[in-house]
Order: sequence, then structure tokens, then C-alpha cells
Amino acid sequence: MKTVVLGAVASLFLTSAALAEEMKLAVTTSFHNSGLAEILLPEIKADLDLDVQLLVVGTGQAIRLGEAGDVDAILVHSQKAEEKFLAGGNGTHRREIMYNDFVFIGPKSDEAGLQAAKGAAEALQLIADVEAPFVSRGDDSGTHKKELSLWAAADLDPAGFDAWYRAVGAGMGAALNTASGMEAYIMADRASWLNFGNKGNLELLFSGDPVLFNQYAYLPVNPEKHTHAKNDLAMKLEAWLISDQAKELINNYKINGETLFVFNAKQ
Repeated sequence: MKTVVLGAVASLFLTSAALAEEMKLAVTTSFHNSGLAEILLPEIKADLDLDVQLLVVGTGQAIRLGEAGDVDAILVHSQKAEEKFLAGGNGTHRREIMYNDFVFIGPKSDEAGLQAAKGAAEALQLIADVEAPFVSRGDDSGTHKKELSLWAAADLDPAGFDAWYRAVGAGMGAALNTASGMEAYIMADRASWLNFGNKGNLELLFSGDPVLFNQYAYLPVNPEKHTHAKNDLAMKLEAWLISDQAKELINNYKINGETLFVFNAKQ
């Protein structure tokens, strides 16, 4: 009798597990590297019985996945690219979820003198002046797009730089590893930097310029353009992401006492 009961319970468990709904969400490597996904996903599964499958890529690739209908929603951080995505009819709307900021990392010796910079553009100008080693993600990510806009603000073009400027075409974690190995300067999002374990001789040298503000937004894929897109699940997830529970989890996620993201979704 006991064996029969246990068998029935196991069968019920397997049936329940099989009923969990699934959706695909393209997220940036910076979001994934922060470790926040490991906090949020189990809570989403517990509350919604929803398995969120993450496709971890740069913002540019995440947007292309959304345009192709290969995911149900995207979570990215490049507003101009997001607005273009919407203008092309690829998404239903844009919902801001949370923010952090970009920071400049470099060797403790700081040969370029970034700690004395008055702004982000000046910080890059100082690096270029001494041609100090600089690692760029070079991957069309939100971080890379921001970096290029800051070089432009400094009236500089990386296309004309010599070997001191190294575009690695990789995610945030890999780019930080390269910078650590080279003892080079790099621009990163604060969350990825705080959660990065191979800091080596690097440290945070410059931050605080308002232009370094880094907003993350959630965009469901348009089901009218891609009929297979699971818009109902995308909306279900969005409702959770703007909830008080998500707010508490996001705001309370810290590493060594430092906050990685600030929730700013409008409910």
C-alpha cells in the first residue's frame, strides 16, 4: 500500500512539473554576470510556475533575436536601440525595470590619471592622450554602444586608434578578464564589476557622471508580427518584474554591502 501511495505521489509530482510553462527571454551578459538572475529566477518559478529560459547575449544580439521572433521578450539597456526596435513593430512596448551605472576600471597605478577626471569624456581623453591599454567589448552590446557614444563626445574615433585599443568582441565577463590580464582600462557596468571575481590589479577609478546612467528595460516581442510569441507569458513575467516582491529582491541584492541595481519600474 505504501509503495502504491508513493508511486501516486511521484506521478503527481512529475505531472505537476511537466505542466510548468516556459518562455524565452534574451538578456544582456551584464545582467547575467551580475548574479541577479540567480536570485530572481527561482522566485519567478515558485510564484508563477514559469520556467524562464535565458539567452545571454549582448543588447544588439538580443534585439536581433527579438526581431527574428526567436524569443518572447528581451531585457536590454540601450534606449535608442530599444526605440528603433519598437518603431520597427518588433515589440509591443518598453517597460523600465531597474538601473545602475557604468564605471571606469583600470590598474591601480592609474597612469592616465582617471581619478582626476571631471567627466566621462575627459576620462577617455586622458586614456587616449597616453595611449594606455584599453579593452573594449566591441560586440554591439549596450555597454559597447555607450562606450562609442562617449568616445564621440570626446571627439575621438576608436577606428583610428593604434594597438593600445583592443576590441575583444566578447561579453562583459570575458572583457573584464582580458583587462585584468593586461592591466588595462575598461568601461563596465557597476553590477558586473562588483560580481567579478578576477579583479587582479584593477580597481574602480571613475564614476558618478550622470551620462553614465544605465537603464534596463523589458520589451515583449510583438505577437502580431510573430504569432508564436508567448505574449501571455511575457506579460505575466512583466507583471511580476514590476511587483513589490521584485522591487525588494532587486533593491536588496548587494555584494560586499554595495547595491548593484535600483528598481524604478512604474506600477
